[in-house]
Amino acid sequence: MACHCPSGLGRIVLRGDKEGFPMAVPESKAELLSAIATSFDKLMQDCERVPPERARELSMTGHVAGSVISPADLVSYLIGWNELVLKWLDRDDRGETVDFPETGFQWNQLGALAQKFYRDHHALDWPELLERLSVAQAGLMRAVAARSEEELYGRPWYGKWTKGRMIQFNSASPYANARGRLRRWLKERT
Repeated sequence: MACHCPSGLGRIVLRGDKEGFPMAVPESKAELLSAIATSFDKLMQDCERVPPERARELSMTGHVAGSVISPADLVSYLIGWNELVLKWLDRDDRGETVDFPETGFQWNQLGALAQKFYRDHHALDWPELLERLSVAQAGLMRAVAARSEEELYGRPWYGKWTKGRMIQFNSASPYANARGRLRRWLKERT
């Protein structure tokens, strides 16, 4: 599971690129945009390999120990986090308090938050889920592009974490994690 809770995290290295070299954690706006775009594009290539009729098949290890989810739930989870980051940024832009990670949830309740994300998107079919994820990712790209280097990496935003790091924790890193999970599922199931 990708960690969305910033507490206690050290330097994280994303999965390696196709040549096998590790990709460093983004430390600038340009690196963040590249990491989000690259990891998202790779994830979407694998999502396109999922047969739509199997997208709701409960056969993947879940985000909560001992649980089982579907590829659709995995995408719902990503949508949930991407839309949550956009909500954080919108509230921050309006000068409102950001309720991390989400109103009614603490960082130690991420399993329950994952379950909420699955329920929130359960009515969407596979193509609709992929479209919704694409829209959320495009919103993140626009949000990052609209911010200055100073706003993203010049000062802490949540605890010791910069805004850029919090965005990366909840976009590029989970995309890479989800891609690994999905690739394993595809290898075992197709």
